[in-house]
Amino acid sequence: MDRDSSQDTDASEGAMPAAFSREWALFLDIDGTLVDFEARPDAVRINERLMELVRGLWAATNGAVALISGRTVKEIDRLFAPLRLPAAGQHGAERRAGDGKLHLHAPVIERMYDAADRLSCFAAQHRNLIVENKGMSLALHYRLAPHLRKLAEAIMHELAEYLGSEYCLQEGKHVLELKPSGRDKGTAIEEFMLEPPFAGRTPVFIGDDLTDEFGFACVNRLGGHSVKVGSGASVAAWRIADAAAVRHWLRSGMEQRHDQDMEDRA
Repeated sequence: MDRDSSQDTDASEGAMPAAFSREWALFLDIDGTLVDFEARPDAVRINERLMELVRGLWAATNGAVALISGRTVKEIDRLFAPLRLPAAGQHGAERRAGDGKLHLHAPVIERMYDAADRLSCFAAQHRNLIVENKGMSLALHYRLAPHLRKLAEAIMHELAEYLGSEYCLQEGKHVLELKPSGRDKGTAIEEFMLEPPFAGRTPVFIGDDLTDEFGFACVNRLGGHSVKVGSGASVAAWRIADAAAVRHWLRSGMEQRHDQDMEDRA
């Protein structure tokens, strides 16, 4: 849950890549980036202060803001309702473009239904394991049972082999996910950058997890700004402390840009 605004803090020194620009194309991860992690994914809530920030970013960039998440687009919409921003869900397997059209990049294969049943039965035998069936991907969360990591890895590797080359296993923070091969947050960002309102802008991607490394690599290739939240090895060019620091950085940068624009017009 996004904490009280009084908890927002400055980014560490040197973490800001550049002054906020209205010419940026902003790509934002959600969990661990805009909001803090919760024990269960369905416990995350978006407070009004964060909603105001996202609305402000959307207005400041003329709509060039997209949410890039492992969550489904439907779940993203539930969190940010009534906003319906451009979004990539399930690590790029589904993507809603700036014109509102939803692109589905991977059909659900028959074996996926069986894999979902097998994973649900496995989780039912082990307390505090949480399964998310997202339609085109399956996630197994062990945040509440870190001692079960090895068992979780074993069942997910087994299911990955069962599903075959059309799916791959992706590791994240206390989560393992089976997702369509060939789709990731980087491919989603590349597609956004070919379309309005993102085309021709400088891409900026902020994320915190292993799944975000694909997005960082993409943005680096495109000459943009990649920002890693938290610790850990990363190809990102910049570093910022935590979700509170992300919110502070975006908010203060946008406000400074607004003040500068007002001075230029005076």
